Amino acid sequence: MHPRAAELGVGAGMAALGGLLAVGAVSIPSEAGYGGVGPNFLPWVVAVGLLACGALLVWQAARGGFQDREAPEGSAHGDWRGFAWVSAGLLTNAALITRLGFVLSCALCFVLAARGFEVSQGRPAPGVRGTLVSTVTGLAIAAPVYWMFTKLLGINLPGLTSTGWL
Repeated sequence: MHPRAAELGVGAGMAALGGLLAVGAVSIPSEAGYGGVGPNFLPWVVAVGLLACGALLVWQAARGGFQDREAPEGSAHGDWRGFAWVSAGLLTNAALITRLGFVLSCALCFVLAARGFEVSQGRPAPGVRGTLVSTVTGLAIAAPVYWMFTKLLGINLPGLTSTGWL
């Protein structure tokens, strides 16, 4: 298959996925909840984003695609160690979210994924300080997301305590 045809296929596939998500979003009720947005808001945001990205990929492929661009070093083989770290983060999050709660499991996912990206760039192990920075950053991202979903939108996410704050 010609690289340009593959790129057109990826763009068309992404646009089709966005279209399918939009069709599904139509069937979700739109009455606004406590936070002023309804349950169909996020599916519509994702559908529009996928449609836009798909359209841009098709446009790029039609204008010549990426075949003339130089691939990054090592991209032909992939970085399996980095992939393993990021995958471990996602799988650990899925396995522990009901035991540790949303905030702690997502922070752990962030730490493992950050390590995967460091490995893929050839950086040395971060050490205690780097791991602490990743942990604090993961907590700083996960906690407000948890509070926004549970307190503002009224969506129940697994928590560590019954107070709804952690």
